[in-house]
Amino acid sequence: MDFLNASRKFVFVDTWGYPVNNTWNGMTGCLARGEVEIGGSPMFFTLARLPILEFISSPVPSRSKFVFLQPKLSYENNLFILSFRHSVWYSIGAVIIFLFLALFGVTFWEWKRNDHDVGSRISEAEILRANTSDVAILIFGATCQQGSPVELKGTLGRVVLLVLFLTVLFLHTSFSANIVALLQSSSSRIRTLEDLLQSRLKFGVHDNPFNRHYFSTMSEPIRKAIYDTKIAPPGVPPRFLSMEDGVQKIRQGLFAFHMETGVGYKFVGKYFEEGEKCGLYEIQYLQVADPWIAVRKNTPYLEMYKIGTKRIIEHGLQYRENRRLYERRPTCSGNDGNFVSVSMVDCYPAILVLSYGILIATLILFIEVLYRYKLNILKGILRRGRISI
Repeated sequence: MDFLNASRKFVFVDTWGYPVNNTWNGMTGCLARGEVEIGGSPMFFTLARLPILEFISSPVPSRSKFVFLQPKLSYENNLFILSFRHSVWYSIGAVIIFLFLALFGVTFWEWKRNDHDVGSRISEAEILRANTSDVAILIFGATCQQGSPVELKGTLGRVVLLVLFLTVLFLHTSFSANIVALLQSSSSRIRTLEDLLQSRLKFGVHDNPFNRHYFSTMSEPIRKAIYDTKIAPPGVPPRFLSMEDGVQKIRQGLFAFHMETGVGYKFVGKYFEEGEKCGLYEIQYLQVADPWIAVRKNTPYLEMYKIGTKRIIEHGLQYRENRRLYERRPTCSGNDGNFVSVSMVDCYPAILVLSYGILIATLILFIEVLYRYKLNILKGILRRGRISI
């Protein structure tokens, strides 16, 4: 206005303007009716507004996107299997089988050399017996870093045991190191809107007029499904939140928040630690261009408006204001020192194995008790039969 040497009169409205009952409300309605000459706030360039408005420049490179922290790797994968590649797991299995055969062969050779009876119970309980179950249990215990109460007396047998324990020690060290690294890793599977729809993330949208309008009127199948199932499912109030609440939910994890990134990243810088910023990821949702400044259709000041806005941009004034008002995406720094807590989800496979183990052990105990009970009954019947004879 200073460039035009004109006085100002401000008209305040609560929305950019959308069609309602074949009329336009908000700022678009004021421009269409000739009540104002120029819009004070940039609006999205849409086909519906072209017949009634003129767009002169795009001063703000603003984007509205879904911003979220990539979920932990354990939410989509079993970390205990992911620690090694498939080829490494196959190699480990082959090594364990080879050590089993070698240990069983050495054990059998030692017992045969010393003329021990493999099938009988002997007093030398600390010596490993040459049967499949004992050798398998020893190798399983060594793999789990449990050691063994039995051993082999010969030099060859002790060398095989030494190789066994050293091998599983190195494997256990590598496995543990990989687990620690994977606990600090994030998944990278959520890359598109379809991935976002299929994920277990909760959703929220910044509460403003254009988000409420565009989200509710989306017709593209995936975008419509996101709104119908994630944002406004039947029987639930639409999940529109304030900017501050949405950013705080992003930090808590497993939450995708649709926001204007230039404004939202100011709150990210306020609430996020440095290491937490490294996991932020964006996905575009709205199919609109950058917002443009709109003026009344057929206004006589059109060329003057264009020249004035171009001079503001060329002189760097617009760039300075954008740097003051809009925050860039935060840079990633300090990710290596970020503390990562271990949750139940990370330990779920191990807890599942423990639970099944307890269940199977209890079942076997019940079977053994039942077998012992029936065996005692059978012995009692035989004993009474002998007495009666």
